[in-house]
Amino acid sequence: MGRALLALSFPVVELGVGPWALTGFHVGDDLPAWLRLVGVVLLAAALAGLADAHARFVIEGRGTPSPLAPPRRLVVGGSYRWVRHPMYVFTTVALIGEAFLLRRAILLAAAAAYGLALCALVRWWEEPLLRRRFRGYDRG
Repeated sequence: MGRALLALSFPVVELGVGPWALTGFHVGDDLPAWLRLVGVVLLAAALAGLADAHARFVIEGRGTPSPLAPPRRLVVGGSYRWVRHPMYVFTTVALIGEAFLLRRAILLAAAAAYGLALCALVRWWEEPLLRRRFRGYDRG
């Protein structure tokens, strides 16, 4: 139970604490008002995707997204069928949704920085780790 809560704490920090620290969750006027509806749709879709991706780690992978209790089996179903790290994609999309919802350009910059940082993490840490843990793994 504790490991599951730890795994769920990452999105809370990424989508809650970070945006709050940057904006105080105050609606700005940096972006057009009509983007707020787009933000709601993006945020809802991303949160649904995150929930499914987390559930797949538990059910299919028999673990959690946390490094303290990693999956024992390679997760390849659902959104993992199309992209190796959908949680990162969904979290980035959720940040963009928050930017649109709050009309705050700083969150678009944060989403870009977050996405670039995750690309580096995947390239130089996670992909080599997956190759070692799951022999035969190659997403090139």
